[in-house]
Amino acid sequence: MPLKDLHSLRLYTRVARLGSFSAAAREAGLTQSQVSRMIAELEASLGARLLSRTTRAVVPTEAGLEFLARMEPILAAVDDAENSVRETGELRGLLRIGMPSTMAIRVIIPRLSAFTERHPQLHLELMLEDQWQDMVKEAVDVGIRVGKLPDLAGTAKLIGSMQRIVVASAAYLARHGTPQRPEELEQHRIIGGPAAAQASSWQFERDGATTSVSLTAQISVNDTAGALAAAVADLGVTSTTSWACAQEVQDGTLLQLLPAWKMADLPVHAYFPMGRATRLAARAFADFLASALEQPPTLSGQ
Repeated sequence: MPLKDLHSLRLYTRVARLGSFSAAAREAGLTQSQVSRMIAELEASLGARLLSRTTRAVVPTEAGLEFLARMEPILAAVDDAENSVRETGELRGLLRIGMPSTMAIRVIIPRLSAFTERHPQLHLELMLEDQWQDMVKEAVDVGIRVGKLPDLAGTAKLIGSMQRIVVASAAYLARHGTPQRPEELEQHRIIGGPAAAQASSWQFERDGATTSVSLTAQISVNDTAGALAAAVADLGVTSTTSWACAQEVQDGTLLQLLPAWKMADLPVHAYFPMGRATRLAARAFADFLASALEQPPTLSGQ
């Protein structure tokens, strides 16, 4: 395949994914007119219209979606072939990573510089979504997820775990009291978040004995950042990971409750939708993140 054609194919996938000629042009270091011309030439050579252009958006046609679904794995394979023989070990190409937004912002992005310095020619596209994505449809190379995984067709690798804790604001505790035992949580306002979506399942372990507490959330939030914001706003008690709330606990905005009782850690998995066909860059990123998660955050008072 001529390099010019390969370049046009890569540009097409970026325009289709970004929904914008100008955004794809900025990524590639080209002008918008250059990208538009190259895509038009690609469409002419294929004898098919790949993109529907309006003043508001650029979206793939039905033929364009089919072409996109078939070309992205091929281009990924080309990247892998090149990376496999590159003696420096430096990775290149595009890596699409799906992950929960709060985890991305608070855990992964602050630690990414070492990975990007090692692979400066690898373009990372971070897809932040707290709800489960259709990773095959979205062409995600690796998904990072906290908690139990659903039944999946791809493969998953356990790369770490996160401590789950209970927190509340000082102002809330001043008004409602500080629970000294798990059972006392039943008298408190509960904020249900992704790490505590089923409040009735809160379980604590101490000295080999397990205590289960039946709770009903007064406020339920499907986003970790939202649950933390509710706790900071003095709305109640929530359970989250130590990684997610480390800053608030360290600066005293939130206080850790029941530190002598341990909740079950939440597993962190790297999920590879393509199974055995997983790209080298995806596995390299999972290994990097596993190393980054080995040192848990330090909470004040511990």
